[in-house]
Amino acid sequence: MWQPLNYPYPQIYWVDSSSSSPLAPPGSALPCPSSVPGRPGQMKKRRNPNTGLYLLVMFFMVLVALVGLGLGLFQLFHLQKELAELRESTRLSPVASSLEKQIGQPSLPSEKREVKKVAHLTGNPNSRSIPLEWEDTYGIALVSGVKYKKGGLVINDTGLYFVYSKVYFRGHSCNNQPLNHKVYMRNSKYPQDLVLMEERMMNYCTTGQMWARSSYLGAVFNLTIADNLYVNVSELSLVNFEESKTFFGLYKL
Repeated sequence: MWQPLNYPYPQIYWVDSSSSSPLAPPGSALPCPSSVPGRPGQMKKRRNPNTGLYLLVMFFMVLVALVGLGLGLFQLFHLQKELAELRESTRLSPVASSLEKQIGQPSLPSEKREVKKVAHLTGNPNSRSIPLEWEDTYGIALVSGVKYKKGGLVINDTGLYFVYSKVYFRGHSCNNQPLNHKVYMRNSKYPQDLVLMEERMMNYCTTGQMWARSSYLGAVFNLTIADNLYVNVSELSLVNFEESKTFFGLYKL
């Protein structure tokens, strides 16, 4: 059957099985449907209106993830830096402490510490009078928390103190004269000096020979503010004033 070439769609014939004639009358055709689907190339695609919203939400989610990642990396870098500084300070702390001890500069305490009451005076060769005068600055001498004044140690804090004194006597010849060594206290509250410790030596040498003898005194006393402690000897000319042999001191318990 021939049909025009310029007709875009093929003709549709309706066949009725109930009809007496097997074929419809020539030239009769069924009407075309009211709407004919267009060709695939001519169909227009509709854009989903929610696509932009989805993209915006995804963009913000990615942005939040990137910001969180950046903050995490920054925090990690900061912690690593603090850890490195802590390791460095820990490594240098013993070195600094050792250096301070070598140069005589004590480290600053985190809190105020009580100053220790202690004194160790050494023999002074220039001592020419009684009571004995002492070296309080040079050599192994030291004074802390108490005061040294005109041969005496001045107490500025009431408490228990251990007081000690050692005197080294020597001579080229012996005449067996008595040797006295004593530690006494002076305070305006008492009418006279109060002897704390004393030693009297007799028959300590052989007549006509060189000799040497040490006298040591030490005990604990309850001392009060403004107490002044001194050392006295009977023969100043027989005293050896070497710092390791003749000394006087105390410390608070």
